[in-house]
Amino acid sequence: MRPAPFVVAIALSAIAACQTGSPRVSSIPDRLTDDEFWSLSTSLSEPAGYFRSENLVSNEHTFQYVIPELVQRLKPGGVYLGVAPDQNFTYIVSIAPRLAFILDIRRGNLLEHLMYKAIIELSATRDEFVARLFSRPRLAGLDQEGSMREMLLAYASVPGSPILFADNLRRIENHLIGTHGFPLSAEDLDQLEAIYSAFFREGPDLRYSMQSGGGGPGSFGSGRGGRFPSYRDLVTATDGAGTFRSYLATESNYLLLKQMEERNAIVPVVGDFAGPKALRGVGEYIRDHDGTVSAFYVSNVEQYLYQNDVFSEFARNVATLPIDRSSTFIRSVSARFGYAGPQVAFDGRATSLYPIGDFVRDFQSGRLRTYRDLNSRSR
Repeated sequence: MRPAPFVVAIALSAIAACQTGSPRVSSIPDRLTDDEFWSLSTSLSEPAGYFRSENLVSNEHTFQYVIPELVQRLKPGGVYLGVAPDQNFTYIVSIAPRLAFILDIRRGNLLEHLMYKAIIELSATRDEFVARLFSRPRLAGLDQEGSMREMLLAYASVPGSPILFADNLRRIENHLIGTHGFPLSAEDLDQLEAIYSAFFREGPDLRYSMQSGGGGPGSFGSGRGGRFPSYRDLVTATDGAGTFRSYLATESNYLLLKQMEERNAIVPVVGDFAGPKALRGVGEYIRDHDGTVSAFYVSNVEQYLYQNDVFSEFARNVATLPIDRSSTFIRSVSARFGYAGPQVAFDGRATSLYPIGDFVRDFQSGRLRTYRDLNSRSR
């Protein structure tokens, strides 16, 4: 099914304007108040949906491999869109957007990002963050500029403390509700506790979970077997060329992320990529402030959109986003589904880039009829 011509025209005319005319000065705010942050998150959100697994951490070994090319393509100061948990932080510190929106169909993902927000804002340094994230006693004598690999190895050897867990959970809740004034429900708090409990139980070895994505208390656990990377693996990985780019790779990376959280500049939203409200609403907000989407990390969500026969709705939503010629998709792809680009690794999976403008044109011309089409055109 092809998109309505006027929808395609919106995106293509936006690209043309950025290529041929003088760009308008963006009024994307540098900082949101607590009320603005919460109002934006709730007004853009859709009813929570279901996903088959709980992604408390990523399962994508190669997600950093595209960062060298991303930083060459993109200028700082745009708007970043993403899905899922903290792998977004590594992309954010690499491309330095002014504002970021994290959209996910699971409300649990919004709550996980609020958990991260509180922990990051309460933690002045990387090692304080790690200790609080996993409810471990803070270790003395760690080199604040040392490697995250050594730091996580040290914390992985220390048992979690139930006393610290209870105290940290109370501080997280008080920070979100008392300091920020976010009106979380009792159900939200139960789910937040379940999420935080998984980090406490598993420590830095927490992995992607194949359990149900229902998100109820106690439904979170570690991944099956050893084929999924652990949290430790992911934040100590490199970009494939030997450079550490994680949000925890250096104190300066962590400080950049902390400043964004303190500016309320990372806004989690509950939204279906193919839904009628969230993605279009984010685009409308960005357009109203004369901004553009710089990068959109979609992982492999499109695989499920094709399976559920709603990919066209997603593509039409994308066609309404304000973009320019550098705006880029970041996606997880697979040789199994036709990907033939570089850096295939780990059971044929890879991370690829795809200009959003090319995506819109390819969809308009009928070149994206299957998930294999999408994979084969990614590079």
